Amino acid sequence: MARTRMAWWLKVTLWFALGRLATTVMVWILIAQAGTTDLAAVWAEFSNFSSHWDGRWYNLIAAAGYPNPLPMNAAGEVVENAWAFLPVYPSLAAGLSWVTALPWTVSAEIVSVVFALGTALLLYRMLVRSVPAQQAMFAVVLFSFAPVSPLYQFAYAESLQMFLIAVAIVLLQRRRYGWVIPVMVVLAFTRPGAIAFALALGLLWIYRFAKRSHSRFPRGERWALGLATVTAGLSGVAWMLIAGIITGQPDAYLSTELAWRAAYIGRGELMPFTPWISAAKWWSTAFGYPEMLGYVVLGVVLALAAVFMFLPQVKRLGVVIRFWLLGYGLYILAVFFPQSSTMRILAPLFPALGAFAAPKSRVYRWAMVILFVALQWWWLNTCWKVDTRDWTPP
Repeated sequence: MARTRMAWWLKVTLWFALGRLATTVMVWILIAQAGTTDLAAVWAEFSNFSSHWDGRWYNLIAAAGYPNPLPMNAAGEVVENAWAFLPVYPSLAAGLSWVTALPWTVSAEIVSVVFALGTALLLYRMLVRSVPAQQAMFAVVLFSFAPVSPLYQFAYAESLQMFLIAVAIVLLQRRRYGWVIPVMVVLAFTRPGAIAFALALGLLWIYRFAKRSHSRFPRGERWALGLATVTAGLSGVAWMLIAGIITGQPDAYLSTELAWRAAYIGRGELMPFTPWISAAKWWSTAFGYPEMLGYVVLGVVLALAAVFMFLPQVKRLGVVIRFWLLGYGLYILAVFFPQSSTMRILAPLFPALGAFAAPKSRVYRWAMVILFVALQWWWLNTCWKVDTRDWTPP
């Protein structure tokens, strides 16, 4: 009897479903630890649990829009508010809720799961162009069980963001540069990061132009890729301009974003490439270590990241993925203040899982899955369980 091979998309879907089952079990354990045992109550608490933190802000946007004027404290400083969160994800969840009459929390979870599954499918397609099929599939396994994979079924915009990133990468691999333009616009109003794509696209344009004697770079593709680069850059600052125009305060968006790090380092201006240095000082002194230790750790992390980019396993992923990893890495280094949300902020680097999936050893692969599940459990316990003095938002 001939063996029938399972279709790649079905394999991806099954691995993704197993990952979501593992996450669901862990969340239910956390809920049970809080003393909730009735099945209906657990389900209600699950929706509440999965729409906490940023999910509350997205729910507020869906229900009431954005504040105008900006909320201020007694000192006249902008405080945390909804302008830090972009409108595409809450609008999709609200639209689904309106069509289906489902609660907003459930609709938001559905949107996240659907786009996360789409990301898993596209991850396989983008990797299988340059690495063996079994390696691409194991990257999907790692994606499905990743430490921050609870985001795939929580009321967060990361699933949609990663889906759009995956769409853009696949389009770039196929040199469909014109189609990247609308993707950049939607991405810019989903999560911050379009500027990172502008850098990646610019590097790709330079690379293709430099290699044009060996690989044709037709004039039409030059114009399309150049226009996509400009669109990504302009789209990346559009929300800042919109917030400033509507509120009448030009720095409305930046002031809102900086309000989140004020609890750590106080108020101040955003100076590119300084947040990680400030964080190195803050985290080392906060835990009673010498300030210099923080700088040493930061230097080691940056050195390891640089070495990683030149590993053979990463080079095999292709220039499109490598330019995205570089562009987003530099963007995060320029603007992000490392704190408890760091693992989530690094989630858009998910194409790098293709490199981590390269070793064929079964021992290695089982160890990686176990490690990822353990880190997922740690992340849920550390960042998602809420107590009265919680300072670890995910």
